Amino acid sequence: MSGAVRLAAVDLGASSGRVMAARVAPGELALAEAHRFRNEPVRVAGTLHWDVLALYRGVLDGLHAAGPVASIGVDTWAVDYGLLDATGALLGNPVHYRDGRTDGVGDRVAEQVGPERLYTTTGLQHLPFNTLYQLVAAAGTPQLDMAHRLLLIPDLIAYWLTGEIGAEVTNASTTQLYDLRRRAWATDLMADAGIRAELFPPLREPGTRIGPALPALGLPGNPDVVAVGSHDTASAVVGVPAASEHFAYISCGTWSLVGVELDAPVLSEQSRRANFTNESGVDGTIRYLRNVMGLWPLQESLRTWGTTDLPALLRQAAVQPAFRSVVDPDDPTFLPPGDMPARIADACRRAGEPVPTTPAATVRCILDSLALAHRRAVRQAQLLAARHVDAVHIVGGGARNELLCQLTADACGLPVLAGPVEATALGNVLVQARSLGVVGGDLSALRAVLRETQQIVRYEPRGAETTWRAAARRLGWED
Repeated sequence: MSGAVRLAAVDLGASSGRVMAARVAPGELALAEAHRFRNEPVRVAGTLHWDVLALYRGVLDGLHAAGPVASIGVDTWAVDYGLLDATGALLGNPVHYRDGRTDGVGDRVAEQVGPERLYTTTGLQHLPFNTLYQLVAAAGTPQLDMAHRLLLIPDLIAYWLTGEIGAEVTNASTTQLYDLRRRAWATDLMADAGIRAELFPPLREPGTRIGPALPALGLPGNPDVVAVGSHDTASAVVGVPAASEHFAYISCGTWSLVGVELDAPVLSEQSRRANFTNESGVDGTIRYLRNVMGLWPLQESLRTWGTTDLPALLRQAAVQPAFRSVVDPDDPTFLPPGDMPARIADACRRAGEPVPTTPAATVRCILDSLALAHRRAVRQAQLLAARHVDAVHIVGGGARNELLCQLTADACGLPVLAGPVEATALGNVLVQARSLGVVGGDLSALRAVLRETQQIVRYEPRGAETTWRAAARRLGWED
């Protein structure tokens, strides 16, 4: 295929979903939002669920609004899944990863299987909501007992679009049930954890044609559905406009995924203890990264305050005293929804930090703390992976936050290159375009297209290294 082509990227995030229409041609890559919709979890009988049928309706509305396209790619968040019965029907709404059903399960599984074996097999950091722990928590439930197949969320959407069942590898690698070195499901691990291996469908690589959209959907252009980096971070890393391999990335939204791109996993004991994760990327790469809580505390604070005027709060936060209060963003108390400012205040009291008393002071506490967490992860990634970094790329919604970008440059002592904001959709589209033959080459060639077509803002570090080091030590973090 040559010339310009129109494509659609379905990008579902933790707080919203969108369908982006793209026009791609040699030297051209343009995105337009076709449809955006809320992603609002629903609590039923004490369990937090994703409203996946509402999300699917939003996807279909967006694909119709996008007009005729040659192909569709789907990416979403990781770890969560839907269960299908033998007829292919969904067995209930998927459970949200922030639900409390996995509390304490990870420790039980580690005792049973062994934390070292878990890490050397899957390469994944310990997170309380990993798919492995969700399935152990669901053991004995009627839904799991009746299930014929398990589909991760992007694979579930692709199944409803095409009728084809499969599991794309970048998202499969986030389950803690995928053997990273064998590039296959970790069936021995599943057996020892009491999980049925037959639940898991065949794996497929990014760039694979999944199948045509079902005619009954009436989608304009009779598009194909193409597997992309279906974990949104995998697509976001494709969308990093780096000019060399010596870069760190921060895919910053609800979570901050902070790391480097490697050719092989890092499975050392030091890496396990540092809680770094190895996830599959596009073209056989490894996303070596650490999950940091990201902008979730800020999002929940805005919800608690009942305000949407973030720009005004950021202006007020920028003139607040630096490092007056800092907290560990990864404190488990910040994970559930709820009154975030109260939890931040309580964390400050417990740590002997001054308690923020205004929204602006709370925002400054959040952003100073997040920049410190970015610094810590970037430095640890370089040390553990023996990879020197010359610049940090921030992509995703956090690239709009000028204060956070500047604080991250200051904290890391490195230039920060912010943008593109829509890196996930762009990475999604580029993998589709390469599959169709509109663009060619390896990841470096795809990233060259981004540098030619997307706006990037540069932030230079402003010294004060000793001040950042002192703030990190208040959290017990040593460089």
